[in-house]
Amino acid sequence: MDSTADHRFDPSRFEASRNRLASLAYRMLGSAADSEDTVQDAFLHWHTADRQRIKVPEAWLTKVVTNLCLDRLRSAQARRERAVGAWLPEPLLDGDPMLGPADTFEQRESVSLAVLTLMERLSPLERAVYVLREAFSHSHAEIAEILDITDSASQQHLHRARQRITAARRGAGEVDPASARRIVEEFLAAATSGRTERLVALLTDDATAISDGAGLTEKLLRYDTPQRIAAIARAGFKSTPAKQRLAGGISAVHYALVNGAPAILFVPDGKVVGAVTFDITGGKIATVRGIAAPARLFRLTEAWRQHGPDTPVIPQW
Repeated sequence: MDSTADHRFDPSRFEASRNRLASLAYRMLGSAADSEDTVQDAFLHWHTADRQRIKVPEAWLTKVVTNLCLDRLRSAQARRERAVGAWLPEPLLDGDPMLGPADTFEQRESVSLAVLTLMERLSPLERAVYVLREAFSHSHAEIAEILDITDSASQQHLHRARQRITAARRGAGEVDPASARRIVEEFLAAATSGRTERLVALLTDDATAISDGAGLTEKLLRYDTPQRIAAIARAGFKSTPAKQRLAGGISAVHYALVNGAPAILFVPDGKVVGAVTFDITGGKIATVRGIAAPARLFRLTEAWRQHGPDTPVIPQW
């Protein structure tokens, strides 16, 4: 093989960008599995490209991945799946490289489950501009080149995206980690002991809860008053033999950080079978998300198995 062929097919340049590309795709798609597939598709494009004609590989790869994500978001299948209200972002354990970059508040917020959910309200182009600008600090000139639009169009898409997300965003700023853990552990203690009044007191007046029904329902289950959420929490967090059988055994309940937010994980024998995440604002819980569909927990389970052992909040549930 000649030196030109060696240059064309050497994968090392691509691998150096893989994590960044995966984190870009995850923010665009909200699915780790789809992001991995997208990055693999980008590798195939890279593999067959005449790389000697690519002046800036990182920029070229960013454009390829962004446009592959746009194709997925615009597909009939994606529109059908997301239109029926059956979609939640796939949760990732903190430390997962797919969550990077995370140096600034804006970068961390862009990968929160709250913002990933709100981005469903954006058009595919608005979503792309928002991610490229907020999470990866690309200039409008660079975004215009990536998306084949004008600088002014990029600015307009960003303005609309920020307006829509800000208008719907509940709460702002980052929560003190120790306070967040205390609130979540109090919620767990109240739910498992059946203290309805304490549960209601821990929730904001406009709190909401969302569940994927373990993937057994076509649409997400939603609860929109503190009293209803408290009732569902009491029933859901009560351990029973039937729930243990469904989970595959007795679970240990762990506190964790998922997409930067406090969460509790139900883990029988090293496998995460349920994740409950919390958005906290003003010292109270504003949103509760229950995720138990196995397909949404695969990558989180893999990361958890590599996670060092810690002391569970509840050793046997």
